[in-house]
Amino acid sequence: MLNLINKSLHICVLIFTIALIQLSLAQGLQTSSLTETKNNRSNLQIVKDMYGSFAIGDVPAVVADMDPKIEWNESENFPYADGNPYIGPDAVVKGVFSRLGSEWDYWKLTDQVYYESQNGEILVTGRYSAKHKITGKEINAQFVHIFWIENGKVIKFQQYADTYQVNAAMQ
Repeated sequence: MLNLINKSLHICVLIFTIALIQLSLAQGLQTSSLTETKNNRSNLQIVKDMYGSFAIGDVPAVVADMDPKIEWNESENFPYADGNPYIGPDAVVKGVFSRLGSEWDYWKLTDQVYYESQNGEILVTGRYSAKHKITGKEINAQFVHIFWIENGKVIKFQQYADTYQVNAAMQ
C-alpha cells in the first residue's frame, strides 16, 4: 500500500511540476513564431520539422537541426537518463534514439501543442504512445519538451515525462 501511495505521489509531483512550468512560461508564450533564424525558419518551425522527421523515422533530418555540441537531458528516473547529459548528436542517437528503436515496437509522439517564449525557447506538450517489445505493455504518457535554439540549431533539450508509466511498461 505504501508503495502505491509513493507511486501516486510521484505522478502527482510530475503533473504539478509540468503545470508549474506551463504556468510560469504562459505569460511569455505564443503559438506563432517571432524569432527568425539564418535559414529563414523560425525556432518554432525548426522544432515542428524535427517532430515531423522523427515521426517518419528520418533521424538524419532530426540530427541536422542539432548543434554539434547539443546538451540533451532526459527526465530524471527516465530509463534513458543514465547518460545525462548527452553531448552531441551522436550521443543522443546512441543513448536515446537507438534504444527507443531497439526496445520498443513503436514510439510515437502525439497531441503536440507548441509554444514559443519571448526569448525564443520552444516548449512542446504532448503524449508518448508506445509498446514495449519484450513485455508487450503499452504506454500513453504525458511529456513536456523544452528546446533552446541558437543560429538555427538546437543547443539544448530538456525532457519531462511520466517516468513511472514508462518504467512500469519495461518491467
